[in-house]
Amino acid sequence: MDYVKLINCMRCGMCLPACPTYKETFLETASPRGRVALIRKLQEGELDQSERLLEFLSLCLDCQACASACPCGVNAGELVAEFTCEKKSADGLGFMEDLILRKLVPHPDRLETSMVPMRLYQNSGLQKLVRTLGVLKMFPKPLERMEGLLPSLPSRSLRQEISEVTPAVGTERGTVGFFLGCVMSLIFSDASRATIKLLSVLGYKVITPRNQVCCGAPNMLGGDLEGLKEAARTNIDIFGGYMVDFIVTDCGGCGAELKKYGHHIEEEAASEFSTKVRDISQVLALHIEELQAKLKPLHQKVTYHDPCHIAHCQGIRKEPRDLLKLVPGLEYKELDTADACCGSAGTYNIAKPEMSDKILHRKLDTVRASGAEILVTSNPGCLLQLKKGLADQLPHVKLMHLTEILAQSMEN
Repeated sequence: MDYVKLINCMRCGMCLPACPTYKETFLETASPRGRVALIRKLQEGELDQSERLLEFLSLCLDCQACASACPCGVNAGELVAEFTCEKKSADGLGFMEDLILRKLVPHPDRLETSMVPMRLYQNSGLQKLVRTLGVLKMFPKPLERMEGLLPSLPSRSLRQEISEVTPAVGTERGTVGFFLGCVMSLIFSDASRATIKLLSVLGYKVITPRNQVCCGAPNMLGGDLEGLKEAARTNIDIFGGYMVDFIVTDCGGCGAELKKYGHHIEEEAASEFSTKVRDISQVLALHIEELQAKLKPLHQKVTYHDPCHIAHCQGIRKEPRDLLKLVPGLEYKELDTADACCGSAGTYNIAKPEMSDKILHRKLDTVRASGAEILVTSNPGCLLQLKKGLADQLPHVKLMHLTEILAQSMEN
């Protein structure tokens, strides 16, 4: 770990109002500067590693709101992640971690097969019966939590349905590679289908390599840096075989990780790959006038939640809002603290359910205050978390991915 990053923290406190866990606890050890101080003291040998200390560090969502607020550019979330990776490198992966991060996640076919029981569970009516009878209350809490977050699944993954090459509509203006995220393909396939359509309609030939693998974000989350590097090298080689102008993704988490390949792997190919990565909103924003001419009225009130991986990690805030404001008849309402985390943070909502729920309820209060009928966001973790929250507390508010609402306007 780079010691300079640790000593750059001035302890000014600018990060405190931005940190979700500090706002809920008002504990210094649950703040970004507190986490940086703990890691620094560990590095300097003034603190011993203990379960209590690790618990404080694990409370971090890695939302990176602290980095956006810090005048010195200190990123407490990344420092915690680096510490976790170093610890995991020393301790090694556990059996379940190896099974999930090395044997399952890097293999799209295995991931798709793993969803078959879930589809049968939903389509057979068993899910409805289980929920009605409250059967899951007899099982461990994390299992009940995971089941509650699961939305209705598509009949097949998008990877199995779409062609590797989607031709441009009309005159071809360029070629893009589409990075199809695992969760987007398996759960939110309609959003990614809309992404491909929008790119095609704007004149791009879209190449979606069938052999691409997970971006590696789950490996980073689990402290498996080597697994992340393996995923990165595989994707770099695959997309390197095509002449593309951009590598586009509609998953905020994937985009943030893909843009860091050049940081994780100090090779020219990795840097070239990362410089080509674009969030879908960045590409669509290049063609505002053309897109506006194709959109038809939607008379509803809409607001936008900034995913942490898009706003804080990639610095993308203006483009999604500009795109929503293009839709005729759509009344845009700005969400208070729109870039505050929703509490999803990968598997955080399962590992830390109490803190996650507190953060989610704070977000839902702002959605309620906005009066919006549609909540738009662009990250699968946020979609899963907010879908469950809205169903429980604001069932009249519809949740949509940015590309879904744009495609709906185009088809209206």
